[in-house]
Amino acid sequence: MFDLDKWQEILHTMQKNKLRTFLTAFGVFWGIFMLVLLLGSGNGLQNGAERQFKDASLSSFWVWKGQTSTSSNGFKAGRQIQFTNADIKVLQEQIPELEEVAPRGTVFGEYVLKYKNKNSTSRADGLYPNFQDINGSKLYEGRLLNWTDEKERRKVTVLGKKTKEILFGKEENAIGKYIDIKGIFFQVVGVFQNKTNGGRIEERVYIPFSTFQYTFGQINKVDIFALTHNPNANTQEITDKIRRVMAKQHRFEPSDTQALGVNSNQEQAKRFRAVFDAIRIFVWVVGIGTLVAGIVGVSNIMMIIVKERTKEIGVRKALGATPFSVVSLILQESIFITSLAGYIGLLAGAGILQLMEFGIDMVEAQGGQVTFFYKPEINAGIAISAAIVLVIAGALAGLVPALQAARVKPIEALRAD
Repeated sequence: MFDLDKWQEILHTMQKNKLRTFLTAFGVFWGIFMLVLLLGSGNGLQNGAERQFKDASLSSFWVWKGQTSTSSNGFKAGRQIQFTNADIKVLQEQIPELEEVAPRGTVFGEYVLKYKNKNSTSRADGLYPNFQDINGSKLYEGRLLNWTDEKERRKVTVLGKKTKEILFGKEENAIGKYIDIKGIFFQVVGVFQNKTNGGRIEERVYIPFSTFQYTFGQINKVDIFALTHNPNANTQEITDKIRRVMAKQHRFEPSDTQALGVNSNQEQAKRFRAVFDAIRIFVWVVGIGTLVAGIVGVSNIMMIIVKERTKEIGVRKALGATPFSVVSLILQESIFITSLAGYIGLLAGAGILQLMEFGIDMVEAQGGQVTFFYKPEINAGIAISAAIVLVIAGALAGLVPALQAARVKPIEALRAD
């Protein structure tokens, strides 16, 4: 039942003791504010890391060539490994767990992509059409490379979104136009976007792998392989098989990690998740510590409130007030202050997170990207539950001294300092 007189007395007491009210409220506000901010930032870090793997296939391997560090099969250490087209068939036939094998080659060195009077230092990658799916490239305009382009060695290209904007701007249509790649003209058939690797993949252009080999003098040369595997397969076993097969093919020791690089997206994603699980635990520990500090602060303030009101309690009891009415008045004031402060702290924390997200959106709208930090957000249920726990804990912390004061005889309460 709403008691107007009691609420008027509570508001009068709060106005009379502004500093005490502020300290009580600030302890609650800061505890909720920091918890929301920490949890939201932790989620932002995790969302940013997961976005790096969102488009790329998690069931994929990347295999790149290196330089031997040990002698093997009559060859001295320091030999450069060179992949060939024969490796494509070897991987497909000898490792049944692999579902797709996609080679890629790159034109290395300083060269310029040209369109009219505009230049770009973007690199050109020759690749199989399925490589686009494995590395997470999505169609933005036109079409992606297909197997007909590969079979017929067509001089066509798909531009990364950033490269397209450099050469053609944001408004001009690039589809059907011709660009100069190292002195040879290629027709633009599409534009792709890819947010992995911080969006830097969008600075590249794709051409068919066969066209790359025959046009740029890279016959029978492969720089890197993208492989996909059965999601249920053991990634470590596949890694070992890849090393054994390629070691036999190119005559180096399977244990020579410098001769052959193998990276599993699935294993890398697991490592990232482990790191952010640790960060989440750390954030919760800090957040709970902040909440505990807020609860202790509320408890101390309530003890002061009870002590200050000892005489007032004696007068009330002398006039016939019941112990319940005395305790409820004190707790009602405390719950009102802590609830209001907790709600403001919740809104302030959520507001800061919203400003962070707005800033990230502004950066990305201008073509930039905030790597490993994306959509800092907070689970509303967790935040509200924390606020309720803090309010209840703060009220209970003052309940014991309030009950003790309510049991004091009126004459003793009136004599208290």
